[in-house]
Parts: sequence; structure tokens; C-alpha cells
Amino acid sequence: MVPRRGLGSGRLQSDGAPSPRGAMPPYTLVYFPSRGRCEPLRMLLADQGQTWKEEVVTLEDWGQGTLKASCLFGQLPKFQDGDLTLYQSNAILRHLGRTLGLYGKDQREAALLDMVNDGLEDITNRCSQLLRHNPEEGKIQYLKELPGHLKAFETLLAQNQAGQAFIVGDQISFADYSLLNLLLNYQDLAPGSLDEFPLLSAYVVHLSSRPKLKAFLASPEHINRPFSALLKK
Repeated sequence: MVPRRGLGSGRLQSDGAPSPRGAMPPYTLVYFPSRGRCEPLRMLLADQGQTWKEEVVTLEDWGQGTLKASCLFGQLPKFQDGDLTLYQSNAILRHLGRTLGLYGKDQREAALLDMVNDGLEDITNRCSQLLRHNPEEGKIQYLKELPGHLKAFETLLAQNQAGQAFIVGDQISFADYSLLNLLLNYQDLAPGSLDEFPLLSAYVVHLSSRPKLKAFLASPEHINRPFSALLKK
């Protein structure tokens, strides 16, 4: 397992994560003022005791085109880790998974985690497609379709220690943060929506009770971020 970056005590950054006095956060995250594709990254960093700096980009600023033209794929998020600049949210998530020892204990678990994360990416892409066409109508359709997609993850939990651990193996992984983000958003948009998925419901409670993650989820920064920059809620 790769050693994790050290974390000292000190003042709070704007993201709510503690940082050593006078030290610069090791990571910089550039994104819109929404959860979107970055909340799993934020959850991971917070839960792992990491510090990071946020550079918020409004839709108005993005629409001017200057920043977009400077981004490798014309998209956000943009992530800075020292002299390494990354684009594509899943590449960033996997990079953090490898760096912080969150990629399973062997190649078998790593392959299963890739499968889980790719399955979540399918759902995310479908959501983006629906919201881009008509945000409010797209949200309704997304919530209608989502239960059908969640059955696979309920099955995966049942196959791993009867749902008493994580999505793969017995240690938290980068994919757990992606799945938790999806489920929390679903609960926010449609309270009671996980009632038909007992293992997923218990999984949310289990992960959300991790002390650092619990503090992040209770922070104003997380609570006040909309599900998408295209939606008011």
C-alpha cells in the first residue's frame, strides 16, 4: 500500500479540510459550484485526511471560452497534484486510488473495482444526457430509470460478505466514494428511494458514519452544493 500524505493540525481551508499552519494544500481542484463529477473526489480526499484547494468556475466564466480552450479535453474537472495536471474525473479518481492505497488488495479486486466504477460511469453519462436536454424533465426521467440500474450494486453487495463490508473486498476503495455519492444524491432528490434496496441503504449508513466523511457530509460546502450546475436542487 502506498503511504498516505501526512496531515497536520491547523487552520481550516475553504473546503473544510484542516491544513498545517502555513502549508499549501497538496492538491488543487478546478470545477463548477456543484457536486457533479467532483463530489466523489472531495469525499475521498476528506475521508483520507487530505487537504486541497478549490478553484470554483461559474457557468458564466466557463461560457467565455478562455478556460475551456486551455483545458486538454475542453472539460472540467481539472486536477493538480504537484507538477502533474490531470483531466477526466475517473482518471483523477483512479490516480488517487493508486496514490492513497484505495485500489484493492490485489489484481482481482482492482479488476472488480474497475468494473464497478465503469458501471457507475454508465449511470452518470445517462444522467448527463438527460439533464443536458431539459434539466427538470431529465431529473424526473433519471429518477424513474435509476432503480433498475441499482439492482446490480445491490447484488454485488450481497456477494461480498452479505453486504457487511464495502462494494469490493474488506477495505474502502475509490469506487466506494463514487457509489456513495450516487446513492446520497438519489436520497436527496427522492427521499425514501432506497427503501427497496436494504443492502444499499445499510451501505450508505455504514460509509456515512466514518468520522472524517461524516464531518464532510455535514459541512455547509457539501450541503449547499447542488446536484448539478444545471439544477437548482
